Amino acid sequence: MEGSWRRNLLVLWIGVFFCSTAYSIVIPFLPLFLRDELGVHEHVEAWSGVVFGISFLASALIAPFWGSLADKYGRKPMLLRSGLSLAMLYFVTYFVHHPVELMAVRICQGLLAGYVPSAIAMVGTNTPENKVGYALGVMATSNAVGSIVGPMLGGFVSSWVGNREAFLVAGGVVFLSFVIAWAFAKEENFKPAAKRSGVINDIRELSHNKLLMSVLVIVSIVSASVMIVEPLLTLYVLELGVSGSDAKVTAGIIFSAVGVATALAAPQWGELGTKFGYGRILMIGLIGGGVGNLLQLVFHHYVAFGVLRFSYGLFFAGVYPALNALIVQTTAPEYRGRAFGLNQSFNQLGIMIGPMLGGFLGGFVSIPFVFALNGAALIAIALIIRTRRIDEAAARLHGSQ
Repeated sequence: MEGSWRRNLLVLWIGVFFCSTAYSIVIPFLPLFLRDELGVHEHVEAWSGVVFGISFLASALIAPFWGSLADKYGRKPMLLRSGLSLAMLYFVTYFVHHPVELMAVRICQGLLAGYVPSAIAMVGTNTPENKVGYALGVMATSNAVGSIVGPMLGGFVSSWVGNREAFLVAGGVVFLSFVIAWAFAKEENFKPAAKRSGVINDIRELSHNKLLMSVLVIVSIVSASVMIVEPLLTLYVLELGVSGSDAKVTAGIIFSAVGVATALAAPQWGELGTKFGYGRILMIGLIGGGVGNLLQLVFHHYVAFGVLRFSYGLFFAGVYPALNALIVQTTAPEYRGRAFGLNQSFNQLGIMIGPMLGGFLGGFVSIPFVFALNGAALIAIALIIRTRRIDEAAARLHGSQ
């Protein structure tokens, strides 16, 4: 495994990078697509939240099914299925002319998603135990770098050729993820389950693993607290005084600030997690991210906004790698595909609730106040982790497996 895990890490890093780039090309600009291309001029915030979140509801409902298939047939088939399906659906979005049609496509995207969780599960299962933290930190940078390139590319593409054509570009980019997985991804450390388990049985088994359940609940809450601001960022850039003609490019650059910070910091957080405990790194990341959001109440200029997003990203870079590592520590290898499928369900539920809540809140309170709520929630989660000593319990469970 010594040589193969490094090769697989590189291959899957590139695949996730392209998948994340494709997502980031178009998703941050959904509010503008709704307004400029689909004619939604009233309650844009609410529409943005619903269209954004509906995909994650569908994904949350179907993810345990894909997870059980992954444990039975392998994670690579899930990579191929999701990569090809998402590419086709991005192409289909080019032909959408009504917000309800866009919602239908977003539901299909949720039902067929799973590239990134499958890649993370492959890395978590095919990497030596003493390198898991590092490998998952490196994988977090693939998402981060994609979130750097995607919004900037999306801003320029939508400005040059239009919001609608940006979906064609995204479809081509995510198709590269499919090709890379098909040609180069190897799953050498896979032991298929004797039979495919049912979703009810998987949930019943989860109910007996209290520590894993705690981690998954934290995943859901963290995702909701982070994504509550997602549908509001582009609109907030306009509120900060950026002209309409420059808003797309400026928003793309600010979106990328978190990705730049994550790419710089995530591998270091992963190694520190191996040394000091993933629960401790998780707590530090949440507190730093929470303070970064709370400070948005003080600064009201788009340059300061970008700096705060970058600072937030430096700390938050440790959060998801730590959570993924805790999932690896709290599950047996033969259950890991299902565990990451359930992780996707909890993650997608949070991602669904967050934007919807943010979209509706944005219509009633100021956007900086939404940031403050986000920051307070992150700090509260950190205090809960400190009280429950999750990292110590995970280490004990992992040592007994």
